Amino acid sequence: MFTGLVEATGRVVSLVEKGEQASLVLEIPFAHELALGDSVATNGCCLTVAALDDHVSFDLLGQTLRVTSLGGLSEGRLVNLERALAIGDRLGGHFVQGHVDDTGEILDLSPSGQDYRLEISLPKSVHALCIDKGSLCIDGISLTIAELTDHSAVFWITPHTLKATHLGEATTGQIVNLEADLLAKYVQKLLPQS
Repeated sequence: MFTGLVEATGRVVSLVEKGEQASLVLEIPFAHELALGDSVATNGCCLTVAALDDHVSFDLLGQTLRVTSLGGLSEGRLVNLERALAIGDRLGGHFVQGHVDDTGEILDLSPSGQDYRLEISLPKSVHALCIDKGSLCIDGISLTIAELTDHSAVFWITPHTLKATHLGEATTGQIVNLEADLLAKYVQKLLPQS
């Protein structure tokens, strides 16, 4: 379980395909605090530490590569990182599982006064779980939907969030991981389907 509050950013050292799977190696600022088997949300996807040396390695399953944007990472790319929530930690974002529902595309990331406007395309499956002023996790960042259009969500990004996450290096057209609010998923499951 995570909060969607990015703890740090890291850099991709390598992404090596291994048949239908891959190995992702990251340079992580808190690597010395990790142990084998620890969970680290990487761009919002819960990954398990598989090896520790100068860097941190994760095994990416075929399912992970199909459902997330992680297969498109390249050497030097900045990623958002968050360690799993510990009992007694403050929950400042929202409940995030690190289970990516789908991907979207950055349609706009532009300055507006001191803030930034971020617009992300939403597939129908994720759009159905969103509401105005609701939460949506974008690449591991817990964000509040400022405007929900027919096919996208608009967010306002503060200078702090831009600086503390990979959004400072993000570009229009970039594919991002989406995780809808956990409560919305349970409500949808409980409602009769028409």
